Amino acid sequence: MINQGWSYREQVDRRSAGQTVLEYYTCHYRHSSPSEWQERIVLGQVLLNDRVTTAEERLQAGQWLTYHRPPWEEPEVPLAFEILYEDDDLWVIAKPAGLPVLPGGGFLEHTLLWQLQQQYPQDTPIPIHRLGRGTSGLMLLARSPLARAQLTQQMRDRQIRKVYRALVGVGDLEDGFTITQPIGKLPHPVLGYVYGATSNGLPAHSECQVLQRRSDATLLEVTILTGRPHQIRIHLAAVGYPLLGDPLYDVGGVPRLASFSHPEKVPVPGDCGYHLHAYHLTFTHPGTGRSMNMTCPAPPELWG
Repeated sequence: MINQGWSYREQVDRRSAGQTVLEYYTCHYRHSSPSEWQERIVLGQVLLNDRVTTAEERLQAGQWLTYHRPPWEEPEVPLAFEILYEDDDLWVIAKPAGLPVLPGGGFLEHTLLWQLQQQYPQDTPIPIHRLGRGTSGLMLLARSPLARAQLTQQMRDRQIRKVYRALVGVGDLEDGFTITQPIGKLPHPVLGYVYGATSNGLPAHSECQVLQRRSDATLLEVTILTGRPHQIRIHLAAVGYPLLGDPLYDVGGVPRLASFSHPEKVPVPGDCGYHLHAYHLTFTHPGTGRSMNMTCPAPPELWG
């Protein structure tokens, strides 16, 4: 099904002042080639301060760029999700693996946020935390300004407890272990950067427990005390145990630059195939003050 298209609007900052329109888009959005951006500008799909521009026009700080992306056919994803809890302040949702949370890349309407807004057109859902496209399980979303403010503060104060199930390879992992590898930005040939294990990144903390040792895999329970992007995927890969099926993160917690099965394709964070499930969530309800303990049954391969 073809979607309705989308307009991406952004303001030019001081660092980008002096670049041409073509240089700006080529530098910031490497998923498309310079010739593709050139064609879009010529076709009038890119506006500068709401007027048609040229590829050679120089930018000034404070100007507004708008890219009108024409309607496109989005990849098929599982669109059904279960609402485990809802009231006037929040939702707790069981997200299926494969469904993106936010618009981005090739996804607009095939996202959790878009689908939720179709069911509740009077509301503006605000994710309090995020799950990767390939991750299943519990998502907490605010429905009211009060919930957004208080739950966001709980996240900052590390008062929201998030427990995951993860599947890695066979090895000599200790029954319980802690990972504190910093996470930061690393260069990526398509996206410009992705997050990975770096010595100068932001602090990150994961507590891990072995639940089951199988002949072909190890089932872990992972509690994250920080919420860095792709934290569990990066942390487990950093200690030598990438998630089974992870197309992006290799041993060491750094991104692969090519796929084994498709050497011409550069993996990106939204690629699926890994086994990770948000199993348990604990937080304080912003309206009532009571403790909320939510559990979402794991897929069969992540049963303990």
